[in-house]
Formats: sequence, C-alpha cells, structure tokens
Amino acid sequence: MKRMETAPTPCPAPAGPAALATQQAMGRFERYLSLWVLLCIAAGVALGQWFPGAFRAIGAMEVARVNLPVGVLIWVMIIPMLLKVDFGALAEVRQHVRGIGVTLFVNWLVKPFSMAVLGWLFVRHAFAPWLPAEQIDSYIAGLILLAAAPCTAMVFVWSRLTGGDPLFTLSQVALNDGIMLVAFAPLVAFLLGLSAIAVPWATLLASVVLYILLPVLIAQWLRRRLLRRGRQAFDAALARIGPWSMLALLATLVLLFAFQGEAILRQPLVIALLAVPIVIQVFLNAALAYGLNRAAGEKHAIACPSALIGASNFFELAVATAIALFGFESGAALATVVGVLVEVPAMLLVVRAVNRTKGWYERAA
Repeated sequence: MKRMETAPTPCPAPAGPAALATQQAMGRFERYLSLWVLLCIAAGVALGQWFPGAFRAIGAMEVARVNLPVGVLIWVMIIPMLLKVDFGALAEVRQHVRGIGVTLFVNWLVKPFSMAVLGWLFVRHAFAPWLPAEQIDSYIAGLILLAAAPCTAMVFVWSRLTGGDPLFTLSQVALNDGIMLVAFAPLVAFLLGLSAIAVPWATLLASVVLYILLPVLIAQWLRRRLLRRGRQAFDAALARIGPWSMLALLATLVLLFAFQGEAILRQPLVIALLAVPIVIQVFLNAALAYGLNRAAGEKHAIACPSALIGASNFFELAVATAIALFGFESGAALATVVGVLVEVPAMLLVVRAVNRTKGWYERAA
C-alpha cells in the first residue's frame, strides 16, 4: 500500500516569477531565512557585547560536553521536522532504483569528500591569509559536518517548488535518515582524520544518539499517536508546533553569534570567505545529481528532488554537533551557521535552474 500521508502535494513547475512561486510553496520563515539569520547575527553580536556574563553562564551549562540549553533547542528544532518522515515509504524505494542510486552516490560518496577537498583548497590555502590561523582546522571541520548531513525537512519545500515526485522525495529522505544513524559518525571521524583534525569519538557518538537517534524515535512515536487521531489532527499538530521549531532555530543562532561576536567584529570577512566553498558545493552536487539522473533515464520529477537533497544540508544537526565537538566559540560552529545563511538563496537558484531546463532534460529522456 502506498504511504503518501506526509508527502507534499505535487504542483506544476512555476510559470510566473520566482518570487510568486516561492510564496506559493514556502512559508514566511523559509522564504526569509537568510534575512532572519542576518538579524540573528546582529542581535547575537550586540547581546554578547552587552551581557557577556550571562552568555558565559549559558555556555557553562554542560554535561559530558553537551550544552543543555542548546540540546533542548535542537530537539525543539528537529523533532517537528522528523514528524514528517514516514519510514514506511522505504518500501517504495524499489520503484525508482536509479534515482535512489544517484541520491545515495552523491549524498554519501561525493558530497562529504568534495567538501573536504574544497575546505582544504579554500580555507587551508586560498583564503588562509585572511582567516585566523588558530581556527583553520575548526572551519574545515564545520564544513565537513555540514556536508555529512543530508537535508531532511527543507527538501520537501524544494521538491514542491519543482513539481518533484512527492513519494520519491519522502522515500529518499527516509532512506537518508536511516543511513545517517549508522554512517554519520564514522564518516565525519574519517574525514576529520584525513584533515588531521582530532575528534573525540565519545562526543561524536553522543551527538549521534542525542541529535539523530533519540529525536527519530520520539518523532516516530509521536507521529503514530497523532495519526491514530486522523490526518486532520496530525496536520493541526504540525501547524501548532511548527513555529516552535522556527523560534528554536533563531534562538540557537542568537546564542552562537553572541559567542562569535568578538571574532566577527575582528574579521567580518570570515563569513563571506566561508560561504564560497559552501555555495560551490551546492551547485556542484545539484548539477552532478541532475545530470546523472538524466543519463540514467529517470524522469524530471525524480531528478529534481534527487538533485535538491544532494545540494542542501541538515544544518540543524551540523550546528548541534559542531557545538558539542568544538564549542560555541569555535570556527566549526560559525561555519555551520554560514551554511544556514546561504542555504535559501543558493537553493532557490538551483530550483530556478532545474525548472528552466525541464524541456532540455525531457528531450533526452
């Protein structure tokens, strides 16, 4: 039996201006995410300068290197997103084996490794003269964490904007989340080791349990309970808790920038420099997945979500893990937040590109 209860309803590719298409498929928060992040930068930097003692006290609330306020905020962020994931959709993976194969290849064999190479090229070499030397390794670590976590929630939005197949979108998200449970920690540890960055395994595994395993279990338990009450009750619950997820993300960003304020004021160029490898990787992975799906003969409605999940990131997980591993004031935490800043404008360009090339794609198919 097909499981389409959480999949977004497909819509035709936008025919009007990009702004109109975005308003139809994205909420106000997602539409202006980059603006909210910029406001959080300003608010966080200002508050950190005005109330340094209060933020030092927040930073000291740790148990086994896990900051308790951030842990709570990350759970509030992640669990509503994971409620949308139906692991029963994994049964549908066999319907589009080629598209799923491209998704897995790009997400797990290309994306993390290409980001490690881009980090080495830009952060360790090209941009090194303009970056604080003591944070070079930390910046690279943050970029790797960002690339090792495939997108979970926002990919539904991107897929809807391109008329992507909703069941395929749901099944690839469920499959990636399942793989992330077992592959995230070993992959991150391996890539950090290649970059000569020491990582405490115990903390990394604790991050996987706290920010992937437990939220998945809780979300799936809540999902089953809510669905027993009917689809309408489930949708109403998602609508109620959705704003809490947004507020938790903004609060986490304010905390991060309160701790990063001194570094940003000293070297404001850092954010722009860190954005370069992230933006390059977005377009690189999207183009690769899109082209491979075309070569494999998959239809456009499959190629779009396959390309989009490879280009975007589960930045909530990346931010939480960076804080747990390296701390609030680390370059790793800052690098993951830059990923949040560039996500929406970069992904909207990808959406525009795959929509405008639909005719070219289908001629080959």
